[in-house]
Amino acid sequence: MHLAAHFPGVNATTVWADPRSRSQIDFSSFTHLARTAERGKFDFFFLAEGLRLREHNGRIHDLDVVGRPESLTVLNALAAVTERLGLAATVNATFNEPYELARRLATLDHLSAGRAAWNVVTSSDAFTGENFRRGGYLDRADRYTRAAEFVATARELWDSWTPGGESRPFAHEGEQFTISGEFTVPRSPQGHPVVIQAGDSGEGREFAASAADIIFTRHGTLEAGREFYADVKARLAAYGRQPDDLKIMPGVTVVTGDTDAEAQERAYEIRRQQVSPQNAILAAEQLWGTDLSAYDPDGPLPDIDPVLDSGLVKGRVLHGDPFGVVARWRAVAEAKGLSLRQTVIETTTRQSFIGSPRTVAAELTAFVDERAADGFILVPHLTPGGLDDFVDLVVPLLQESGAFRSEYSGSTLRSHLGLAEPVWKG
Repeated sequence: MHLAAHFPGVNATTVWADPRSRSQIDFSSFTHLARTAERGKFDFFFLAEGLRLREHNGRIHDLDVVGRPESLTVLNALAAVTERLGLAATVNATFNEPYELARRLATLDHLSAGRAAWNVVTSSDAFTGENFRRGGYLDRADRYTRAAEFVATARELWDSWTPGGESRPFAHEGEQFTISGEFTVPRSPQGHPVVIQAGDSGEGREFAASAADIIFTRHGTLEAGREFYADVKARLAAYGRQPDDLKIMPGVTVVTGDTDAEAQERAYEIRRQQVSPQNAILAAEQLWGTDLSAYDPDGPLPDIDPVLDSGLVKGRVLHGDPFGVVARWRAVAEAKGLSLRQTVIETTTRQSFIGSPRTVAAELTAFVDERAADGFILVPHLTPGGLDDFVDLVVPLLQESGAFRSEYSGSTLRSHLGLAEPVWKG
């Protein structure tokens, strides 16, 4: 089993009002979570990224992080206070250039002695693009085309140095990039930084099968996980790859208690904190695309149709067809007699493992044994202590059963993941 830690904050998982919640920018928050993950022998520490503050009805979205520092800068600092933990940065392939980003990632890999990873994300919205010279220029259909060539070009740059330490000129000419010169950073201690891709769409799955080492995904049930796992693994052969060349790691939450019943009570209270009455209205407005401030969060769902492309919400990605999602919400609300807020709580929960430490350990192991995942990226609800209980209570049980490592066997992120060093293609 592979495990990673996600620094919380850029999603609806975080409980901001909890008195134990700390700064999203103070370095001590990053060091606490990273050191906790390393103490638990996790594969890597994962930072999300946003290139613009999201907006809701003309204002900064209440659940966004104002003041989040740049990911690679934070990870370079964390490289000095950790020894084995992988360090994964989310960096956009739409609003960066291959030479500059490949250099920054190679630098992190050297400073960390081979622990760097790049989570490749894309963007096609003009709202985010307004921050950049080429704002809004990229058609949505082209975003994975650019990303695929971006990753291939970065790998050409990393391969322009031989394993023996000799620099050779590079030249790349393609539809997206035409560059030539000499790369300034020697070959990475692990060959190349590990490449992660986040996405569940058909395009995302194909991109991961062709170019990624890890796919960060989301699925809510064991059955859905098995279907996703089988589909993505089957795509690898077309690119000359083996099933173990790509690790499938869904993002999950974990809530533990002394008993299963106590854990369920804690999980319900956490969800109520995450989905306050105000946040329930915000979630509904994102889906309906219209101002719902006059609606009672403890009353029924709106009886109106969604408004497509209303511009009410900017910078947030809506997964699925709004009409289909509204229909599903209404079916759940009617079947269970739920209010608007209760429906949001019921339908927006990320895949969670809830129970005593032994129950959680058994369920995580079952997901891996039944080929629904190769591991998990844990998304805690608190910054920075949200993984303390998991590392102290669940990890020892996973180690005891042999499902998870007791010690690191290597020093690089590729060694943690069981990935071979890339063959030099200079």
